[in-house]
Amino acid sequence: MKKDVKRTPHSQKNPLKFNVVEPTQLMDFLMQKLDGISRNKAKRMLANNTIAVDGKRTTQFDFPLEAGMVVEIGKPTAKERFHSPWLDIVYEDKYLLVIDKKEGLLTNSPTKEKDTAQSILNQYFIYTKQRCRAHTIHRLDRDTSGLMLFGKSKEVALMFEEDWKNTVYDRRYVAVVCGCMEKKEGMVKSWLKDNKAFITYSSPTDNGGKYAETYYETLYSNAKYSLVELQLETGRKNQIRVHMADIGHPVVGDPKYGLSASGAYDNSLGRLCLHAYRLCFHHPIKVTDMEFETPFPKVFARPFPGMDRE
Repeated sequence: MKKDVKRTPHSQKNPLKFNVVEPTQLMDFLMQKLDGISRNKAKRMLANNTIAVDGKRTTQFDFPLEAGMVVEIGKPTAKERFHSPWLDIVYEDKYLLVIDKKEGLLTNSPTKEKDTAQSILNQYFIYTKQRCRAHTIHRLDRDTSGLMLFGKSKEVALMFEEDWKNTVYDRRYVAVVCGCMEKKEGMVKSWLKDNKAFITYSSPTDNGGKYAETYYETLYSNAKYSLVELQLETGRKNQIRVHMADIGHPVVGDPKYGLSASGAYDNSLGRLCLHAYRLCFHHPIKVTDMEFETPFPKVFARPFPGMDRE
């Protein structure tokens, strides 16, 4: 007897339906029924929540299918179809977005550079027919990856700006730095000030700049490198990069603050090894605590063979 199948909210009017006649895994079933489809395309369909089994959406590629089940393939929404190689939307509601930015992307640009996180989100709003604009709440350097916040209105962005320290209650980074850390953990404190060439200088005494504190904890280390977690007590420009250089352990891949006496820097991993992996804040409208984490890039584990990443 044919099972009743619930219509999933994302499905098109006439979704493709396939009856399962023998036990198999979902990915194998899709590859067989959609003859010629690539494995990557099948994975994207699952990631976009367009696959349902007996009326329930699933993203599990090895979902066990049994005879008598019904697999539906629905049409993805505009939001599900939107894709950028530069960022992923981790969370979205009526008021704000949390994104995971890739390295190499500017947060925004006064010259209206085409590829910035802000411009890509504005394109996304047009694509999904949302009447709003992306408003920068905080920034990451071009070559720093990780979690960022954007408001959908200037009013929401101002709510964060006016009470940043109390609204954003936990922000952490992970970095690969040069050398073996002498201490398991510690705090770096200094005053940071830019010169006319936009280089941030650090001073142990007040130099007219802004006071900054960075707490660090060593996660893994060997003779050449250390993986450290960093928590900001303040959010100054280039703070982590400058403070790590201050204590003799510059971030790997930093051409600005990681230069040796010979003018060279360690670029063995092919990028600036700094990633904003944790972001926690009080939602200013919903009045709820929002907590997000994203895995650090796989390349960060390369100097530490056998490292347990769980």
